[in-house]
Amino acid sequence: MRRKLIVGNWKMNGSLAANAELLQRLRAGAGQAPGVDLAVCASAPYLAQLQALLSGSGIDWGAQDVSTHESGAYTGEVSAAMLRDFGCRYVIVGHSERRQYHGESDDAVALKAQRALAAGITPIVCVGETGKDREAGRTEFVVKRQLSAVIHAVGHCTSEIVVAYEPVWAIGTGHTATPEQAQAVHAVLRTQLRAATPGAERIRILYGGSMNPANAADLLAQPDIDGGLIGGASLDAAQFLSIAAACPVAQ
Repeated sequence: MRRKLIVGNWKMNGSLAANAELLQRLRAGAGQAPGVDLAVCASAPYLAQLQALLSGSGIDWGAQDVSTHESGAYTGEVSAAMLRDFGCRYVIVGHSERRQYHGESDDAVALKAQRALAAGITPIVCVGETGKDREAGRTEFVVKRQLSAVIHAVGHCTSEIVVAYEPVWAIGTGHTATPEQAQAVHAVLRTQLRAATPGAERIRILYGGSMNPANAADLLAQPDIDGGLIGGASLDAAQFLSIAAACPVAQ
């Protein structure tokens, strides 16, 4: 069994005061989930705060996006090297909100993953289908296409990524894929990864999309679900830690 990973995606939420209280609670309660890796991903202005308050805690931190560019005249962009300066272990790339609202293509997401790896940061590569895709029977086609672009771009480094399956129709809606639905897509992704790299068995595939304390145990019990990318519930320390505590622990 792969060691579970629970990552909080704070999205565009937080303040210095609220973050400090949340991080203090996470530090205090991290022992509730022994054998589980924890991380939080915040907006760029708060990365220094995460670095200051989480260093030495055993909880990792990361960013929610990274530029396709290494440096230069790209006002408002944040490079992978900058994220490395703030000790980021992870960066989320290709989240459906970036694909939908910012028009990010599969190729752009793949380049972002490549930039992150080159800087020593683990990209959390998000894939997922819309409700219309699922109704049309295109779920497998869509997620394989999205992941294929990343595999092609990063090549032999594929085993160093984390994948997150987030059905777009379940993100922030309260509607969650059943454990069986989620496992079916995770199994497709695992098969694709096995064909791409001999290190596929150690790649963690997270589930995102309204995971909460009530459904976490059933989702996390599935053989190819290796953790969660948690949105709204990650803003509440008790809920986030409860999800982590629901993880079966690798022996």
